[in-house]
Amino acid sequence: MMERLQVQSRSPFEIHQILTCLEKTPLTTIEAELFLPEGDGPFGCVIAHHGSKGWATHHQDHIDGWINAGLAVCKVNSFAARGIDSTVDDQLSVTHAMMLVDAFSTRSVLAQDPRIDKIGIAGWSLGGTVALYSAWSPIIDILGSAFDAHLPFYPAAHIRPDIQNWSDSPILILHGDADNWTPVHLVEELLPQLPNATLHAYPDAHHSFDSEKELTLLPKAVRLRKRTARIDKNGNMSGELLLGIRLPLNERWQRRWIIRLLRNRGAHVEGNPSARADSLDRARDFFIEQLS
Repeated sequence: MMERLQVQSRSPFEIHQILTCLEKTPLTTIEAELFLPEGDGPFGCVIAHHGSKGWATHHQDHIDGWINAGLAVCKVNSFAARGIDSTVDDQLSVTHAMMLVDAFSTRSVLAQDPRIDKIGIAGWSLGGTVALYSAWSPIIDILGSAFDAHLPFYPAAHIRPDIQNWSDSPILILHGDADNWTPVHLVEELLPQLPNATLHAYPDAHHSFDSEKELTLLPKAVRLRKRTARIDKNGNMSGELLLGIRLPLNERWQRRWIIRLLRNRGAHVEGNPSARADSLDRARDFFIEQLS
């Protein structure tokens, strides 16, 4: 059974706006699709977020498995509400900050539904970034209550907050060690901050390893390398361009300028049959354990 939800959200450009001036950001109404399993409930529920190309077949494969396992799933349509199909080439039109607000706004609606019990969050790539940084305590303090479990698939883990306070809820990160879009080394470097996180990296697996795609180069995809973005204690974001020289990253024009300057373009996607099969089982078992 599927029900459509209308959720009031906001559209901050960056996490900076969430932390410093959320009430001044544009109001947005997003649509979410709530899928309920058979039975009376209450059900554990997964709030799911798509990647930079929107919803894909392999996302639905996971979602179907979670529903069949007795979990509710709420698919959040962050792109459709803002008139966007893809952010692969710019990463600016719909951002992880906007999707973070969508996630917590949807969580607030579901928390009032007597059919819903524990609530987890999952996401792929851009949505994986949302599923990861939704565990950062300063964001939780502003946007609402903590999620009960986090499942990021190949997230961009490039943000380094000065305030290293995180939720104690379990985090399972599934990643490929051959990923050249959102490299796994960024997750590995962040991992010591996270109090209850596990990284499972698949050998020789690219971005979208849980799909059935052939190896494909996306020549205009904005990718990450080694550089990270800092969030200081006042919520200001910056990146180090050269040794000792930091540039602000709070506004759209600043991010656009950095993307042009760094020329980080081109990334691969490819399905990996063994990683796909394992991730379908591993993700399902994680949510059954944490939310049932």
